[in-house]
Amino acid sequence: MSYHINKVIRSESFETAKTLVTDALRSEGFGVLTEIDIQATMKKKLDKDYPPFFILGACNPQFADKILSIDPNMSALLPCNVTVRALENDQIEVSAIDPVAAIATVGGNNITALAIEVREKLKRVLEAL
Repeated sequence: MSYHINKVIRSESFETAKTLVTDALRSEGFGVLTEIDIQATMKKKLDKDYPPFFILGACNPQFADKILSIDPNMSALLPCNVTVRALENDQIEVSAIDPVAAIATVGGNNITALAIEVREKLKRVLEAL
């Protein structure tokens, strides 16, 4: 089982692609709680050059509430990370954690069912790009 789902898209700019991803997440009920700029962080901490690369901490509050109501320790797996990474030739890779794979070793049937629903939402996000 793969631990992520992804799609490569073309975009006129990295910022446009990032906005498309954020909008697609919003359409599926996710908000972006955090943004980690890998390019800036690696330059600052290691003086290493990276192409534009963001980790978006996406959260769907309704599903987060359901999962935390079942097992508060599942908070260690929240939010769902979605990455936006520049490739060559104006291509952008969008990758999301597969929630089913993430909870495979810890989830019971109730949590697995919710993870499947979240995975379907994330798949629709990628399909919308």
